[in-house]
Amino acid sequence: MLRVRLLPVAFLVLVSTLFAPVKSHEEAGEWSCQSDWEARVPAEFRPGLITLDGHADDWKDVDGFEFSLLSALDPRAEHHYNGGKMTVKALHDGKDMFFMLQVDGDYVYTKGNDNKCPSVALMFQVGESASYHNMGGCKESPGTCTNKSCRGYEVDIMHFSIGNAVPGRLYGGNTIDNREGNGGDRFGHLVDLYAWNPHCRNLDGISPAGNDSSAQNDWKGAWWHNSFTTHSGFVEEDSPYASSNRKGTYYFEFSRSLRTMDRLQQDVQFSIGQSSKFSVAFWYPVDGNPWHGSGHYTVSCDWVPLDISPGSSSLSRSTSGNSWEAASAFALLLSVVSFCLSVFVGYRVSKSKAIPFTPIES
Repeated sequence: MLRVRLLPVAFLVLVSTLFAPVKSHEEAGEWSCQSDWEARVPAEFRPGLITLDGHADDWKDVDGFEFSLLSALDPRAEHHYNGGKMTVKALHDGKDMFFMLQVDGDYVYTKGNDNKCPSVALMFQVGESASYHNMGGCKESPGTCTNKSCRGYEVDIMHFSIGNAVPGRLYGGNTIDNREGNGGDRFGHLVDLYAWNPHCRNLDGISPAGNDSSAQNDWKGAWWHNSFTTHSGFVEEDSPYASSNRKGTYYFEFSRSLRTMDRLQQDVQFSIGQSSKFSVAFWYPVDGNPWHGSGHYTVSCDWVPLDISPGSSSLSRSTSGNSWEAASAFALLLSVVSFCLSVFVGYRVSKSKAIPFTPIES
């Protein structure tokens, strides 16, 4: 197994043109791949909605996009992931981005063996020349790829392997690994990487030219499976957490700040009101066989737009409407109180006038 700094996140998928077939550097023969040009994931402004725990309950009213999972090396229909589809959802609260990946799959888990557990990754375009195909597409080899020779081909990657991650617990950025100035996660293997191509990828802060201690892991995340019967919380001793091969759905939930302190061109920077380009990969131990780096599934043959919306006008109208309704209700209450007070004062005055005048006798 490769060490964490050479994490096997392949994304060796093929970027397609609308009509022409394309080739990967590992596929066996000719084939074509046509992206769904309607595919895009909205990220609406929904503050105060998400608790980062791996559960999908708080996402039920959030729109997403449902993808068929294509084989990264051969996206023909007969090689699709046959366990179901993946739904990708996203939103932001003005400070952080949140992602929910829902994918059908029989429950499998082997503690301590990442390759015999499901795994997911998010990949984002950072450099303007970075292509989806070949994980950025820089032509340099491992011995020559640097931040200068591959400038503009950077992609940002978050990869979560759950072999040592307890369901419902948070993993990712932590004080111990961030103190060392890299994107690692020694506890749950939710790591923050960058790449220029599949052969030139490293944890944030680590590079062929030397390490930079200013980097850190900016991601946090958790996972869950809906076959679990315990909701109060697992500990490591509860592994494997459920019976194998139970049908259900995996949930992978992540968050990261819209902007990071990155000064090395290794993190994607999200902007409200703009779109980012990203993709999602999924690994699964089909028939119990360990997966390998390039043997994964992907949601598309090319970048998928991620539309980050500003605060909606409907939310503003709703807030304004609620304020107007509250003011109207208060005015009505004040009018009723004033009317009642007027009636009471009038009654007292009229009653005092009804008392006959009795002169004082001398």
